[in-house]
Amino acid sequence: MSTTTITVAGMTCSGCASSVRAELKALPGVVGVDIHLSDGTVSIDSTEPLDDAAVKAAVEEAGYQLAN
Repeated sequence: MSTTTITVAGMTCSGCASSVRAELKALPGVVGVDIHLSDGTVSIDSTEPLDDAAVKAAVEEAGYQLAN
């Protein structure tokens, strides 16, 4: 099991979180996504380490950007 933590800019409501969660859960190997709207952090549990480019692409597909 591997956990990846990212910060997503611009998520402000449960609808935002649902969009991001759906895109991330579609990535191969992802078994769970925990989102904290208060600070924009997202913890992604997966069976193997995730490809950074795939995570970024999934967040962008949901309409958001990774925070720097």
